Amino acid sequence: MKRRNFLSKSLAAAASTVTLGGALATAATARDTAPAEKPFKLNYAPHDGMFANHGGKDFVDQIKFMHDQGFRGIEDNGMLGRPKEQQDKIGATLAKLGMTMGVFVVDTGNNWKISLTSGKQEFKDAFIDTCKRSVELAKRVNAKWATVVPGFYERRLPIGIQTANVVDALRRGAEILEQGGLIMVLEPLSDTPELFLRYSDQTYEICKAVDSPSCKILYDIYHMQRNEGNIIPNIEKCWDEIAYFQIGDNPGRNEPTTGEINYKNIFKYIHDRGYRGIMGMEHGNAKSGKEGELALIKAYRESDSF
Repeated sequence: MKRRNFLSKSLAAAASTVTLGGALATAATARDTAPAEKPFKLNYAPHDGMFANHGGKDFVDQIKFMHDQGFRGIEDNGMLGRPKEQQDKIGATLAKLGMTMGVFVVDTGNNWKISLTSGKQEFKDAFIDTCKRSVELAKRVNAKWATVVPGFYERRLPIGIQTANVVDALRRGAEILEQGGLIMVLEPLSDTPELFLRYSDQTYEICKAVDSPSCKILYDIYHMQRNEGNIIPNIEKCWDEIAYFQIGDNPGRNEPTTGEINYKNIFKYIHDRGYRGIMGMEHGNAKSGKEGELALIKAYRESDSF
């Protein structure tokens, strides 16, 4: 090969390599700076661990991934037990990304045993103390709602006396929460028949009795499907006392589209009523790994396409 032809071909190859390298670099940059997915119509809020395969073990990194996928809220049942430094970091991240903090649990250590229904002062004192700590936490992470579970039935007392005991304790807690701008949301549950609070109408009655803007209903659609069904009509009956929703399909307690609940219809109803608060994703992933996390996002996009 003549030297002139060799040089021409070498220069052409080099130019091609540079062009290809530049194209790959541009593509990589585009991926890194790709705009976040558009927000959902409703404010679905994932929790720690739900996207750990994509976001990593650090909850703050998971929150950033959630934001990139279009989520604009989180919830964290165990937030009250996290170190203060971690609470501050989570709060700062949410503020920077323009995301909303959903519920954490007012965990007295007595939620899963006989407590407020008994009327005993020790349980009232523990509840009031935890309400005070919850107000301080809410300031750090800009939280507006906190889950309250009154505990188990005290079956040695008539139901009316138990209800009065719960109402009395919640009124005392509400006085503290009102001052801190925090709303307790009472959650009727289906985990065990021993739980005192199990039905939406029962919770509605208690909220009316407490008569405070800081005492409302957390309507968990999964639990209410198991305990009473008739979801949309019961939401309608309790609407003026509902401040928060949670999600989970049944059976399995995983993302929408994996069970029997018609979430697209429910989401449309809630949206059409004007609700723009948090929709807590308190469920598991039907599939494991990155594949399961992507399937979960796809399920929410589908259910949100009403």
